[in-house]
Amino acid sequence: MRQLLRRLAVTALLAPVAAIGATMIASPAEAALASEQTLQTEINRLVNIQRTTHGCPTLQVSAALTAAARTHSAWMGQTGTFSHTGRNNSSFTTRAKAAGYPKPSAENIAWGYRTAGAVVTGWMNSPGHRKNILNCQSKTVGVGVVHNTAGTPYYTQDFGY
Repeated sequence: MRQLLRRLAVTALLAPVAAIGATMIASPAEAALASEQTLQTEINRLVNIQRTTHGCPTLQVSAALTAAARTHSAWMGQTGTFSHTGRNNSSFTTRAKAAGYPKPSAENIAWGYRTAGAVVTGWMNSPGHRKNILNCQSKTVGVGVVHNTAGTPYYTQDFGY
């Protein structure tokens, strides 16, 4: 009887710990989304550092541009396509407007970079992408990072006036 009481006491002590641990485990999809959101946030932070260093105001994150960017990144990842032309021959302008953003200004895309710093450095070393990042007329941004089934990240950065 004494041994049974000890087992019950130990079980009672460990049950809350096990329950807490269970709530801290994310599914692979939840972990991937959290990773993508972390990358998106870090890209926005690094881009704003570049902009302020070069005399431009920071960009405000737009939910509509983020949705358009994530949708395009997902499409590129699903199809293995790397292009500014998207599903149904869409352009960044049509995608941004369809997502509810009225005045898109530019788009950057990338794939394969493993860190936010690497993708921003890549864009800053490319004259066209750099021009988009340092366009002081742009006021908003949306970044979409989506990993394909092989784990390769696809990036889209949409800017708006």
